[in-house]
Amino acid sequence: MGGSRAQVNKAHKSRFSSKSSRNLHKTSSQDKSRIAKSERNVTKGARASRLQHNKMVREQKRAALLKEKSATSGNTSPPRVIVLFGLSASVNVDSLAGDLLSLLSQEGAGAASSTVVSSEYKLRTTVLKAPHGDLLSCMEMAKVADLIAFVASASSSCEESSSCYIDSFGNQCLSVFRSLGFPSTVVFIRDLPSELKRRHDSKKMCMASLASEFPEDCKFYPADTKDELHKFMWLFKEQRLMAPHWRNQRPYIMAQMVDMAVDDCNMEKCTLFITGYLRAHSLSVNQLVHISGAGDYQLSKIEILKDPFPLNRRKDRDIMDSDEVHDTEAIRSLASDPLKQEPLLVENVPDPLAGEQTWPTEAEMAEADRNQRQKRLRKRALPPGTSEYQAAWIVDDSDEEDSYSNEADDGMVLDEEEGDFPNQDGAKNLNLDDDRSFLNLKDSDEETDVDSMMMDGENLTREQIEDEIQRIKNAHAEDEEYPDEVDTPLDIPARKRFAKYRGLKSFRTSSWDPKESLPPEYARIFAFDNFARTQRHVLANALDMEQGKRDDCVPASSYVRLHIKDIPNAVACKLCLLGKTVPVVASGLLQHESKMSVLHFSIKKHDTYSAPIKAKEELVFHVGFRQFVARPIFSTDNINSDKHKMERFLHAGRFSLASIYAPISFPSLPLIVLKSAEAGSAPSVAAVGSLRSIDPDRIILKKIILTGYPQRVSKLKATVRYMFHHPEDVRWFKPVEVWTKCGRRGRIKEPVGTHGAMKCVFNGGLQQHDTVCMSLYKRAYPKWPDRCFPILDA
Repeated sequence: MGGSRAQVNKAHKSRFSSKSSRNLHKTSSQDKSRIAKSERNVTKGARASRLQHNKMVREQKRAALLKEKSATSGNTSPPRVIVLFGLSASVNVDSLAGDLLSLLSQEGAGAASSTVVSSEYKLRTTVLKAPHGDLLSCMEMAKVADLIAFVASASSSCEESSSCYIDSFGNQCLSVFRSLGFPSTVVFIRDLPSELKRRHDSKKMCMASLASEFPEDCKFYPADTKDELHKFMWLFKEQRLMAPHWRNQRPYIMAQMVDMAVDDCNMEKCTLFITGYLRAHSLSVNQLVHISGAGDYQLSKIEILKDPFPLNRRKDRDIMDSDEVHDTEAIRSLASDPLKQEPLLVENVPDPLAGEQTWPTEAEMAEADRNQRQKRLRKRALPPGTSEYQAAWIVDDSDEEDSYSNEADDGMVLDEEEGDFPNQDGAKNLNLDDDRSFLNLKDSDEETDVDSMMMDGENLTREQIEDEIQRIKNAHAEDEEYPDEVDTPLDIPARKRFAKYRGLKSFRTSSWDPKESLPPEYARIFAFDNFARTQRHVLANALDMEQGKRDDCVPASSYVRLHIKDIPNAVACKLCLLGKTVPVVASGLLQHESKMSVLHFSIKKHDTYSAPIKAKEELVFHVGFRQFVARPIFSTDNINSDKHKMERFLHAGRFSLASIYAPISFPSLPLIVLKSAEAGSAPSVAAVGSLRSIDPDRIILKKIILTGYPQRVSKLKATVRYMFHHPEDVRWFKPVEVWTKCGRRGRIKEPVGTHGAMKCVFNGGLQQHDTVCMSLYKRAYPKWPDRCFPILDA
């Protein structure tokens, strides 16, 4: 008894250990210290390496910070751009701009140009006034602003908004600026009372009301007197300016002068001259540039000019003594190299013969002649009066058997009951009808895309336009209440109307080939094998070009004149007119960014926009500095599936993905979507978002639901009507699973009668008030825009 409870220790696993480890306890103390000394050395070396690495990282950050500070506030840095934006219409921005310019200018009595040089502050500044009510101008100024100064009036009052200092247009622009990314911001408070206590209370009330609308580091300054502006300028001089991340990825120029010269060789094209300071990065003469709203173009030459606004006036006294500032001489000129220049490749040119067969060989032609003679020798029973051409279309029984066996070999699985038709004549008629439907496939394509066609607004009367708007609103409300449900037409067979649709066993797990039945537009676009790897490679090349100091590159902060070639005369004239009121921006493009592809944006409907936004509707996309016209389709973003459901409308309150045909842009970039209610009217903000990815293989499926209603119910079986109107349609869609709104699932067993009723079997008892549904899917694609850029509509 006691022996059974004796403690049994676990055996020592000495047979798995090495001889040195088994004899480690026999080692003397001196040897132990000698052995452990090397480990201490390894630890000490790792610590020293870690400290050295941390020191190197600190030095790199310090050097980058000093480089950024010298680039933004040094003697050679470009002028700082201050944009004055009035939060309400009652704010007088012109008087504030005049006070700032008179304070900064040398004479002290104002300045004729918006760019001034201050020897007192050792600062160069460009002051821009955002016109209240002009959304496009405010957006373009905010994109290039180093500092946005929001101007509020302490005496203003507005009943439309919750805040008495911001009107509706101010709220709209603030939301747009947030989507673009705020640069450095300040708030100027004007019209404060002269009495000290009332002045302090009014300033405190204004700050409390506006603090939630701006970033946390935004500061408030009174701006009524010259001393208050003087205090702000001393602080602004030492301030470290913050810019949105997307703006520092590419070089850009805010044009101070826009001019054109007609080419002698081609009278329809001209050369556009854009003069201004190069910002953010260096620009290569072999690089492509994008002019906001006008498109992508090549450079023929870059001229580096003398700075017309130098800080050191003694060194450049001869320039400042000149009356005409813009007539500066060129220091250096860079010409493009045709061998190294980035090609302006927008669309891929498809080969129409790429899918054609090659010319047959002599052996294949001899075999075809031999088969043709054998067919002529074969006797067939033909109806009287049949010609040879008609006989060639009549298939023999042996050919039918061969075709059936080939179809079976191809893996087409059907139910066994599907071949047991009531009579063979009906089956033959069904085959003939199916052949006709396939021959009329082009008609079916047009009919399936009826819901995406846009009515031409130019030839409609005002009553017809109002009816069209009301129809779209009704469709939007119906789509929210009954999504995806469509009615089967009475005059068109369902197998023809929905010829492009197919059923899926599971939306999440069923396979769908992304290369299957692609539209012709996919032959014109470009795709990447690995987009993330290509983006890293392109950004690395841009960094090497920035740090390499190549001969074909112009360093940042230089005053340059771009010679942009092959621009249409109408576009150049528009740009010359716009340059007088709106800043024209020319930005450098990275590699591949001129080529067309399929871009996907994460998008959300703007809170101030109440009209419905239909898929494939023409919208203007502002992506960073770039602008283009697109006709997107909207879809959900499924994380657990490679297929995504298309949405017919952009619904408010949630994010969707918008897919468009557009030039390639590497993320991340902000997105502002504008839409014009009528032709010639001012556009309004329809949606905001950001660029998500570039992927032509993203599968977007348009879903439709055909509905029917139980006529008779008997346990698990039911007779369903009104889903189809022809028995041939029932046989065509027989393999597709049906389901009900109460959660039952089933299949079609057979057609009943001649009016499209059918017998179905379900996995549970069916209720009489239930609705039987069938889900069908087809792949949807964006619509190719009729025009690419909105400059001619400006």
